[in-house]
Amino acid sequence: MEGNNTNKIISSLCYFSIFFAGFILPIAVYFIVDDREVKHHAKRALFSHIIPVITIPVIIMFAIMVETMGTFGISIILGFLLAILINIVVVIWNVIKGIQVLKTY
Repeated sequence: MEGNNTNKIISSLCYFSIFFAGFILPIAVYFIVDDREVKHHAKRALFSHIIPVITIPVIIMFAIMVETMGTFGISIILGFLLAILINIVVVIWNVIKGIQVLKTY
């Protein structure tokens, strides 16, 4: 039972690491821990941490590109709002998944 609680905490920390360790903790857990379920959660957490890193620059670049067409700042504002929305959704998703892992298993 001790190992199960430890695995549950490590798995949930992978999701909560969006607040304090970003990519480092899920990557470290994935390569260090042998449990298949913990590796699964570490991989999912890592991919969810990567989503804003990929989408935000794409949105900003698209907004700047559209701005050069003469939309007077609207596209840049909408781009930043969309980037903020993506970050909020990713953070909420990670918190929900971290809590779910703590409750189940």
